[in-house]
Amino acid sequence: MDLETNRADSSLRRHSFKFSNAVNPIYDDMRDVMESGIDLPIIPGDDLSTASPVSPSPLEIISPLSTEAIIQCDDKKQETKKEVPWLMDYGLHLMHLSVFGILGVLTRYVLEKLFGPGVIGLTSNGSVLYLDLPSNMVGSFLMGWLGIVFKGDISRVSEHLAIGLTTGYLGSLTTLSGWNQSMLNLSVQGKWAFAVFGLPLGFILADYSISYGVRTAQTFQRFLKTQRVIPLNGLSSAERSWKMDKFWRRFAVVVVLLLTLGLLWGISGALEKREFHSGSSGAELWLACLVGPLGVWIRWFLACRLNGRGLGKSGLLKWVPFGTLVANVSAACVMAALATLKKAVNTQTCNTVATGIQFGLMGCLSTVSTFIAEVHLLRESKHPWRGDAYALVTIVASFGLGTLIYSVPVWTRGYDH
Repeated sequence: MDLETNRADSSLRRHSFKFSNAVNPIYDDMRDVMESGIDLPIIPGDDLSTASPVSPSPLEIISPLSTEAIIQCDDKKQETKKEVPWLMDYGLHLMHLSVFGILGVLTRYVLEKLFGPGVIGLTSNGSVLYLDLPSNMVGSFLMGWLGIVFKGDISRVSEHLAIGLTTGYLGSLTTLSGWNQSMLNLSVQGKWAFAVFGLPLGFILADYSISYGVRTAQTFQRFLKTQRVIPLNGLSSAERSWKMDKFWRRFAVVVVLLLTLGLLWGISGALEKREFHSGSSGAELWLACLVGPLGVWIRWFLACRLNGRGLGKSGLLKWVPFGTLVANVSAACVMAALATLKKAVNTQTCNTVATGIQFGLMGCLSTVSTFIAEVHLLRESKHPWRGDAYALVTIVASFGLGTLIYSVPVWTRGYDH
């Protein structure tokens, strides 16, 4: 998401990301963890004030998974981007995030129904195996593939596609707010053991999923290299032929994405209008598809403006990805508030609208795949404790505030009775 002309500072040192044996890292105390999809330099604190007030500067954003070892050919990329108007670049980011965000919502819905009580019956609302667990595990696993091991290969073809797949699709496929709300529901039902156990269980399963994703992707990557399907160094002829380095190619992508987004929104709007008064899960899904992209945009913007900045002018705690932290905790809080509203109002229309916003807007605003990747990145730094500290703060803050917003009113006002 390096959207503007500020990206020209290639002389500043860039970072490397280490995940197991994926790459060889370079770490220091100024490591910033971001969600934007590109590796970018850290600027001294005095220079941060020069960032554009209109759109995020590249100095503020970086994917938790994208660094010099993953995204290569930086100087060539910067030369190419000079040919692209910043408005088109910005629009490409938003459209990729929107289209892939909606696809993430649809995939999450399918996985929820597939593994839920109606089909396989593995997950349920009253179990420690919450409904969003499969999507969180699948999304974290795919983050190991698309966001770590093959992120560089995808980015060499199209950086916007890499961002759309990781921040857009995988970020919307996984949801921390849904996981947190499921645990709050268990606590309200008096199943405190399930709630307390479900929080670390959900984290451990997502943690293992991304680790397993990296291992399998690395094995597959080595196989492709031994078969010379992908080059050991540089771009293959196929990558060069598909590389989005020409204005007309980017313009064609803009047209295709606009048509796709219009089609997705048009179908969702028509189906929502038809099913809204039925109170069915379909009505909630189509509303979620309509509002989901807004959640992706907000999460992306928060990552752009807050990740790697630290607190105050001195940049205190710059290692904390505050953008992702704020997105996850705020989504969990609003999710809890909407759940309280549904209990208080208890009408079909309110339930449909609130659930649609919960599943779409809040589900896309929060993310597990990026969150768990940031945890791993921090664990690989010179201060491994930071990863677990960041995870603990995120989970405890989300559940604690959710308890105050949702559980306490339900208990005190007797909404369940």
